[in-house]
Amino acid sequence: MHILIAPNAFKNSLSAGEVASAIETGLINSKLECTTECSPIADGGDGTGDLIVSKCAGEMMEVQVHDPLGRKIKASFGLVENGHTAVIEMANASGLRLLKSDELNPLEASSYGTGELIMAALDAGAKKIILTLGGSATVDGGMGILRALGVQFLDRENDPLTTAETLVDLAHIEINDVDQRITDCEFVLLCDVDNPLLGEEGAAAVFGPQKGASPDEVLMLEESLARLRAVALKEHGLEMDVPHGGAAGGISAGLHAFLGASLVNGIDEFIRITAFDESIKRAGLVITGEGSLDEQTLRGKGPMGVAVRAKSAGIPVIGLAGKVPVNIPVEMKQYFQVLLPIGNGPTDIESAMKQTRENLIRVGEQIGRLLAINGRMQQ
Repeated sequence: MHILIAPNAFKNSLSAGEVASAIETGLINSKLECTTECSPIADGGDGTGDLIVSKCAGEMMEVQVHDPLGRKIKASFGLVENGHTAVIEMANASGLRLLKSDELNPLEASSYGTGELIMAALDAGAKKIILTLGGSATVDGGMGILRALGVQFLDRENDPLTTAETLVDLAHIEINDVDQRITDCEFVLLCDVDNPLLGEEGAAAVFGPQKGASPDEVLMLEESLARLRAVALKEHGLEMDVPHGGAAGGISAGLHAFLGASLVNGIDEFIRITAFDESIKRAGLVITGEGSLDEQTLRGKGPMGVAVRAKSAGIPVIGLAGKVPVNIPVEMKQYFQVLLPIGNGPTDIESAMKQTRENLIRVGEQIGRLLAINGRMQQ
C-alpha cells in the first residue's frame, strides 16, 4: 500500500510539514508494510507561500518593510518560474504573528507592509504576483497595500487617510499616481475563506474579533468597509462586493476592484501550482487533516480540497484533527471515510497543542496497526 500524507498545518501548533512527519513516524512505528509520501498542503493560510516556493524550487528574497503597526522589520517573498512570478505571504509583513496579544488593533493595523513586498517583487522583475492571504492582522479592505502602490485615500479636505478607522471619513480615492508596472502585472490571490466583504458573514463581523476588535469596534470596521466600497463604486465604478471579498479583512475585495486581481480558492490553486494531482494518482490511501475538521472545512479548506480529488480518483481518505464534530455532517461523510480526533483524554487547549506531535504519532501508529489487521483478515 502507498499512503499519501497530505495535511494542512495545525494552527498555532505544528506546520503542515511537521504534521506530515509525525503521522509518517507513527505509520513506521506500526510496522505496516507500506510506502509513504509526505506532501504537506496549504490553502492560503500561514505557510502557504513558503510551501509553494519550496515545492517549485524557488528563491527567497528578504527586504525591509513596515509591520502592521508601522515598525520596520525584515520580511521575505519568493521568486519562482525563473523570477517571472513572485510568491508573497501576507502574514510575513502584515500578520497576526508579528504582534503581541496586547497589540492587536484592527482599527489601526495596516497592510502597507504587504504593499511594500509587492513593490519589491516588481523591482525584482516579477510580472505575476501570487499573494496568500491567511493570518493577516488587518481589516483595512486593502487600503494599506494600495497606498504603498500609489493610491491615495482622501477626506473632504483632501487630507490623506491611513488607517481603517479613518475610512469612515473617506470622500475621494485618487488613482492617478499608481505605479504603472501594476497594469502589466497579473495578480492572483489565494483565499482560504469565501466570506463576503460586508454583513453578518463579512470581514469585520467574522474576522474582526479574531484580530482584537471589540463588538463596538466591529461596527466601526463595518462602517469603514462600507464607506470604502461606496466611494470606490461611485467614483470609479469598481465593485468590491464579490465572492471571497471578505478574505484577509477585505483585502481580496480591494485588490480585486483596484488591481483586477483574480480571487481563487487557495487549496485549488495550491494543488494546481504544485502538481499535487500526480501524488494522488500514486496513492492507495490518503491521510489529511488540520486543527479542526468541521462544517467550515466544507467551505474550501485544504483537507476538503484533498478529499475532493481523492474521491474523484476513488481513493479513501482519513481525516485527523484536534477537533471533529460529535455529529459528522452528511456531506463530510461523502468525502472522508474516517474522521479521527487525535486527543488522548480531556485536557485544556494549551496542553493539547503542546501534545500535538505525540498525539499524531500515536494515532498514526494506531491507523497502521488497524490497516495491518484488516489486511490479515482479508487474506
